[in-house]
Amino acid sequence: MTHPPSPGLAPPPTQAQRRSSALAPQRAAALLSDFMRRHPRLILLTGAGVSTDSGIPDYRDEDGAWKRKQPVQHQDFMSSLDTRRRYWGRSLIGWPLIRLSQPNPAHHHLAELERRGRVELLVTQNVDRLHQRAGSESVIDLHGRADRIRCMDCDYHCDRQQVHEQCFDLNPAFRQYRATVAPDGDADLDVDFSDFRVFDCPRCGGILKPDVVFFGDSVPAGRVQAALRACDGLLVVGSSLMVYSGFRFCRLAREWGKPIAALNLGRTRADDLLQLKLDARIGETLAVTLQQLR
Repeated sequence: MTHPPSPGLAPPPTQAQRRSSALAPQRAAALLSDFMRRHPRLILLTGAGVSTDSGIPDYRDEDGAWKRKQPVQHQDFMSSLDTRRRYWGRSLIGWPLIRLSQPNPAHHHLAELERRGRVELLVTQNVDRLHQRAGSESVIDLHGRADRIRCMDCDYHCDRQQVHEQCFDLNPAFRQYRATVAPDGDADLDVDFSDFRVFDCPRCGGILKPDVVFFGDSVPAGRVQAALRACDGLLVVGSSLMVYSGFRFCRLAREWGKPIAALNLGRTRADDLLQLKLDARIGETLAVTLQQLR
């Protein structure tokens, strides 16, 4: 049963209403370019919202809530063969989307900001490597990279595509399946995985895992903290900051007196820490910002 809102309280805005209230690119770019002129040596922190225009889904809606089930947990992956079977079986559908994705204009605009000397360091929560492919050079992959596999026992490394092809060779019946692709190389495939054969390390027989930080795993942050101390400010692009690994840099920036701006459609976990909040389309806003910074 749906109850009407209490007297005097307006109902929360719908997603359509929030989109209609977003800043126009020209206005958002004017505010962002002013922030960048006043703080010329920036650290960028990017999230899934930068890659959605490349066709890669994100995990959260504009309120920061999960759109789907949470991704695999590190401890579950390491301790449960069934979890690994399900992960690798679903990635047979999900991984090609990341492998074949291309940088979108937002990636190229951020790379151009680096070329112009506006960006000291780009820290990304994404694992798709699209920033590097767009030309960004000073990049830290905070959560690792999905295109590389490593053995958790002997530290053997190999290309993700090699494991992808081996899994298909071991499980040819999975070539018939289709499903909706989810973030980070996952897919919404609901079948019986009990007979799925997992490809283990060819060197020692150990557990192979994508070289990414799963939920519940730790993120090294020393280099980011050092850069943050030396920069003029922090700019968050395309992240709700609901994951603590990114949010903590906003807390540190605030603690160290660094101004923080965010360009993101929807709310962020750090809204009360921001000096500038731009609820605007990312690609269009960055394009106009580059024009205004000439």
